[in-house]
Amino acid sequence: MAEPGPGDPGALLSSGSERRCRARLAAAAAGRGAAAAAAAAVLVPLCSVRGRPALLFTLRSRRLGGRHSGDVRYRPRAAGSGHREPALSGPPLGSCSFPGGRRDPADGDAVATALRETREELGLALGEPSVWGQLQALPDRHGLLVAPIVANLGPLENLTLTPNPDEVAEIFTLPLAHLLREENQGYTHFRTAGRYGYTLPVFLNGPHKVWGLTAIITELTLELLAPERYRRKTVAPARLRSA
Repeated sequence: MAEPGPGDPGALLSSGSERRCRARLAAAAAGRGAAAAAAAAVLVPLCSVRGRPALLFTLRSRRLGGRHSGDVRYRPRAAGSGHREPALSGPPLGSCSFPGGRRDPADGDAVATALRETREELGLALGEPSVWGQLQALPDRHGLLVAPIVANLGPLENLTLTPNPDEVAEIFTLPLAHLLREENQGYTHFRTAGRYGYTLPVFLNGPHKVWGLTAIITELTLELLAPERYRRKTVAPARLRSA
């Protein structure tokens, strides 16, 4: 029997999908050449929950300050009119994110940063074989490059997660099938200095809203996994600015 295609939500983490994604990520990395080293990295944690492919997110602890060294999320302070999603007027407490943070001098590369941060935040020690590759680096609101590292954790039921309460308030997952449904996809227009600035994606109807830099990385991940079903509707600005 032929393996299901990559557009089938149940096959998005299959061995065939993994091979395709690893090849695409490797080709993109080769095309980027000697890119500037990212100042931070996040792990994009693919997993399965009772056999359903999913993405794992964290809700950041309210104890973290906005300029904390682990803060690689975009948290806008003011925004303009929105479409399909109300205008954002301020950062929510406990923003959604992926595990990650700033690069340590001892980290050999972005993969090492993402794996170290995941271990520190979730108590989960992953090996490099779990890593599929790196998505394009993105600038955060301070202009620092953040490298998203895609990895597959495997079945969540087989893992023991011990989140650090100083950094993580909650762990939750969203099925890839949920993220791929159009009714769960929105976007918000942002204003800069009173004028239209840019548009960012938002993923809705889960336990928590996914937005900002995390939503952009989620878009890139969906495009990687299911190019037949998902196309980005927004273009990230050169730098995510707070108005």
